[in-house]
Amino acid sequence: MISVETSGSLDNTISFLKRASSSAIFGNLSSYGERGVRALQSATPKDSGETASSWGYRIVRDGQRTKIEWFNTHQVDGTNIAVIIQYGHGTGTGGWVEGQDYINPAMRPIFDEIAADIWKEVRK
Repeated sequence: MISVETSGSLDNTISFLKRASSSAIFGNLSSYGERGVRALQSATPKDSGETASSWGYRIVRDGQRTKIEWFNTHQVDGTNIAVIIQYGHGTGTGGWVEGQDYINPAMRPIFDEIAADIWKEVRK
């Protein structure tokens, strides 16, 4: 048998749950979205600069979830150029162009900042 006992007040927990349910914890998402776009633009390898300038973000609220989606709209013949820069691609002559991991290093500081800020909010 498992038993759990608590003592003290649940005021902090109740306060956090109220803030989280009112979406107050997600107040800075636009700021994070913009910082992510700037980081991606800066990190994107540049030939013409079109891929770097084609980054955007949107905030999606879906029932109980809220998320930031970053996207790149630069396509050539239906192929997203940001994706093939990241993961690599075949050439028309049978060769292979190796991908460059530029997205993950660019976004890691943004993700770390989001996690730290949410943790601060949880600890209030």
